[in-house]
Amino acid sequence: MGGKRKKDVSGEEEENNYGDGDNAERKKKKKEEEREKADQLLPSMIKNKEKRLAVHQKLKHQKKLEKRKRVKARDAAEKSALELGEEPAPRKIPRTIENTREFDETVCKPDDEELFAGNDADEFSSILKRECTPKILITTCRFNSTRGPAFISELLSVIPNAHYYKRGTYDLKKIVEYARNKDFTSIIVVHTNRREPDALLIIGLPDGPTAHFKLTNLVLRKDIKNHGNPTSHKPELVLTNFTTRLGHRVGRLIQSLFPQDPNFRGRRVVTLHNQRDFIFFRHHRYIFESKETKQSESKGKKGKDNKDKNEPQEKMIARLQECGPRFTLKLISLQHGTFDTKNGEYEWVHKPEMDTSRRRFFL
Repeated sequence: MGGKRKKDVSGEEEENNYGDGDNAERKKKKKEEEREKADQLLPSMIKNKEKRLAVHQKLKHQKKLEKRKRVKARDAAEKSALELGEEPAPRKIPRTIENTREFDETVCKPDDEELFAGNDADEFSSILKRECTPKILITTCRFNSTRGPAFISELLSVIPNAHYYKRGTYDLKKIVEYARNKDFTSIIVVHTNRREPDALLIIGLPDGPTAHFKLTNLVLRKDIKNHGNPTSHKPELVLTNFTTRLGHRVGRLIQSLFPQDPNFRGRRVVTLHNQRDFIFFRHHRYIFESKETKQSESKGKKGKDNKDKNEPQEKMIARLQECGPRFTLKLISLQHGTFDTKNGEYEWVHKPEMDTSRRRFFL
C-alpha cells in the first residue's frame, strides 16, 4: 500500500529523444534565418567600424561579380546573334540626371520659326551676320589682385581684338559710355575677391544685355601640365548643350565676343560646354595625324607558304593640346540693357528657391 511508485523511464527517454529532434530542427531554422539576416544586413546598420567596412566590401565585390556576369552574357548573346545573321538586341540606355531632367517648355526646337525671327532682330545679329567685327574692352573691379592681371592677359590671348584698360576710380556707367563712343561691342569686367577672380560681368553694347557669371575652378596656363602656347590666329568656337531659350540667348552673347570668320590654319578651338547649368571653358590646339596600324590576316592552313601577313593600314587620329586658361561659369543674372543695378530690368535671376530639384536645369 505505502510503496513508492516506480518512474516510467522508457517514456521519459522517448520524450527526451523527440525533444532533441525538435531542438535540432529549431537550431537549423535559426541558423538559416541568421544567415538570411546577415545577407540582408546593410553596412549602415552596423555600429562597429571594422565589421561595417568588411560588409561593405563584400557587398561591393558581389555587385561587381554580378555586373561581370551580365556583361559576359550580353556579349555572348550579341555574338551569337551576329553569327546567325540577326540584329542584336538594343543596349539599355543608362539613367542619368541629364536624360531624366524635368520637362521644360522653353527648350528650343529645330522648326521654331519664332526663335529664328527673334535671332534676326536681337542685339547680336549685326555681329553674327558679319556686318561688324567684335571689339572687346576688358577691365577689372576697383580693387584688383595679383592673380587677376594674369587671368586677363590669358583672356587677351584667347579673344581676338580685345583691349585691356585699367579701371582706376571710374564708375562702370562711365566706362560703358566711353566704350560706346569708341565703338566697342562688349565689355568684360573681371571681379576679384580675396586675391582670386570669382565673377565675370559681360555687357553687350550698345543696348545690352548684361550677364553676371560666377567664376570657379580657375586654372591658369602655367599650372596646366604639358600646356601649349596659342597663336594669333582667330579661333574656332564650339558651343554645346545650350538648349533652352535662356541658354540660346546666353550662347549668342558669348558667341558675339568672337569673330565669325575663324582661321582654320591656326587649328585653335575654344569650347564652352554647358552641363547641368555649369559652363565649362576650354582652349585647345589640335592636329590631325596618320597612324599606321598593322593588321594580321591568318589563313586556315599552317605552313611555310601560308604565313601571317601584316598589312599596314593608315588611320587618321586627332590629338589635342590644352592652351589654357581653364575655368567654370555659372549664370547668376541676365539683365535687359547695359549695367544698371537700381533701375535695371532683369530677364532672369537665380534664386535659392529654384534649387529644389537636381533634375531642373535652366540653360
